[in-house]
Amino acid sequence: MAATDKTPSTATTPGTVGTTPSGATIPAAGASRVDKAPVASTTPASGVGTPGVASPGKTVIADGVISKVAGIAAREVPGVHALGGGAARAFGALRDVIGSSDLSQGVRVEVGETQVAADVTIVVEYPQPMTLVAEQVRAAVARAIEDLVGMQVAEVNVAINDVHIPGEDDDDTAGAAAPGRVS
Repeated sequence: MAATDKTPSTATTPGTVGTTPSGATIPAAGASRVDKAPVASTTPASGVGTPGVASPGKTVIADGVISKVAGIAAREVPGVHALGGGAARAFGALRDVIGSSDLSQGVRVEVGETQVAADVTIVVEYPQPMTLVAEQVRAAVARAIEDLVGMQVAEVNVAINDVHIPGEDDDDTAGAAAPGRVS
């Protein structure tokens, strides 16, 4: 008669490398930060039929819309001068000249079925306390996504790319004071 193995199974699901002693799964490197499992959902009827009664269906919000919501929320935080890295800000300046703007500049989101993870790159005004500004950006972005989009926020990572020193690169004041300039 064969002996049966009484050791607990260590089988993993795709995208995981194992489990913790408490039973939580450990995501593999490069694995998704948000839920990707299909979720049955209903969307409340808006002004159609009986108020408060849900109708079957699914609402899909584009990733770009969520990025814009996060970008707008981050820009509203005091102490945030701009969003994005150097190249993104240079292209943003060109877009501003032609009257177009990218509100999602400096924001990258990963969207699952019910969760969102966001990465926000900011430039902080000098002499603002950087960690405080980063915490306020994190809170503002999470609140905006939860309130306006209606999804859970898995994480918001904030990267401070630069510090803006007022007067250092303000083209408007420097250009107007330069001698020999024709307006």
